[in-house]
Formats: sequence, C-alpha cells, structure tokens
Amino acid sequence: MPTGPPDAAGTPAGADPGPEARLAGLGITLPDPLPPFGEYVPAVRSGHQLWVGGHFGTRPDGSIHTGRVGATVDVDETRDAARAAALNLLATVRAELGSLDAVARVVHVFAVVNSTPEFTGQTGVIDAASEVLVAVFGDRGRHARLAVGVAALPGDLVLAIEAVLDLVPESR
Repeated sequence: MPTGPPDAAGTPAGADPGPEARLAGLGITLPDPLPPFGEYVPAVRSGHQLWVGGHFGTRPDGSIHTGRVGATVDVDETRDAARAAALNLLATVRAELGSLDAVARVVHVFAVVNSTPEFTGQTGVIDAASEVLVAVFGDRGRHARLAVGVAALPGDLVLAIEAVLDLVPESR
C-alpha cells in the first residue's frame, strides 16, 4: 500500500511506478518493433494473455546478432544479444497493447541459443534477457523459463526468445 507524499512524477511514495515509468527511469528507448520474417504475427492475444513469438537481438545500427556461442561468438556478446532480444520483445508488446503498463505479469519465457554441443551456459546467457524484464516490470517481471541450446537457428541467429504475458483486466 502506498505511503507518504507523491514523488515529482505524482507517484505516491511506495507505489509501483509501472513499467513505462521504470523504462524511462532506466533511460531505455525501445527500438521499433521487428517485422515478422515469415507467415506469422509477432504476438497473439488469447483471453487474458499475450503470447509473443520469437524475438532476436539487434544492434543499435540495426544489424542482427548472429553466430554460434562457443564457436564464433563469446558469452558477453551473446548476453548483449539476449538483452537486445528482450528490448525487441518489449517493443512488440508495447505496439500490440499500447503500453507496457497493460502487462500484469511476465509468466513464461522460452529461449533457444545457437551453441556448440560443448557449451552449457545457456541459462547464464538468457539471464541477461530475464534481468531486463525484471528491471522493467519489477517483481511482475519474474517468470518461469526454459533456456536450451540448439545446433542452428534460422539466419544463423545467435538466440531467440518468446514470452507469455498476463494482461491487466482493463487491457483484456
């Protein structure tokens, strides 16, 4: 329950400022949503949920993070790709819902990492995407997750993530 006077933005002390305010406070500007690269839509509403299809990481210049972790890409670059993929996913969510504040909870994240058979650090790599979601949504961003390694991804993507989100009642 909020206590104390409101802050400069009018948010009562102790109140959750919401994902949009948190994103702004982090100084993050979301990229434009990625277009679909096939015969599918980037997100689908079903009941009280938004299912967000696979998203990959892009750099500020628009280039795509590609390669295979453990062979052609190191862990730090792959973590950068995971952070960027999370931001691309959030851009799609905002485009679909109008605001990240319409998200009640991040329920589940599924991630695939293009990696060598010897590489077993997929969880640590995808933690970077999870950290973005928690930074933006607070405790509502904590989610169940599966991160797996695969032998290849389309276009030599280094990774892809998808998510299931619960929506606030007014957004359903």
